Amino acid sequence: DGAFKVATQVRHTAPHECGFSLRVIRRRAWTKKGKRKKVNGQRKRGRVNVMGALRHNDKKRVCFMIKKGNSETFHEQLKKLHEEIRQEWINLGNLPEDFREKGPKIIIILDNASYHKKKDVIEQLEKELPNIRLEFLPAYSPDYNLIELVWHSAKEYIANREFENKEELEKVVNQLLNEGGLIIKWSRKLKNKGNAVNVT
Repeated sequence: DGAFKVATQVRHTAPHECGFSLRVIRRRAWTKKGKRKKVNGQRKRGRVNVMGALRHNDKKRVCFMIKKGNSETFHEQLKKLHEEIRQEWINLGNLPEDFREKGPKIIIILDNASYHKKKDVIEQLEKELPNIRLEFLPAYSPDYNLIELVWHSAKEYIANREFENKEELEKVVNQLLNEGGLIIKWSRKLKNKGNAVNVT
């Protein structure tokens, strides 16, 4: 059911940013031999930005639409993630006032984006969200961040499609990421996960 069980630690990849552009993403497609597939699409300006996290034990996603990725946005999305975990813990029958001492320790796995490491933001997070612990990936290792596979899979689904406006694109992205539209077969080999997508 996606709820957090009583556990000492909960591991997430970090709130990580991805952008979905109104410009048509062109990918390989089936067509008759000797024919080229024509993909319509004007060069439109516009972009939907998402910051999301992936829980490692059950692959539950938490994704938020944002204006842009920076330290302030990162701080706000971590607070939202923390509150969602807190509410799940309370819904299991625990007392809200016990969360700080008895709730799960939330390990956030981060890449090395500069706004993830701003000293004042980290100090503020440690003060406001003591249940959260930040850990950083080695430099230049996005392949260790499983949320990248979610972004890749979502972009594969919208490839070769034209959207009329930003609102239409945002609606589809939200359906994929937050409403169960994007199903990834995580049991497959890691190198294939990005393309293993079923969309209901």
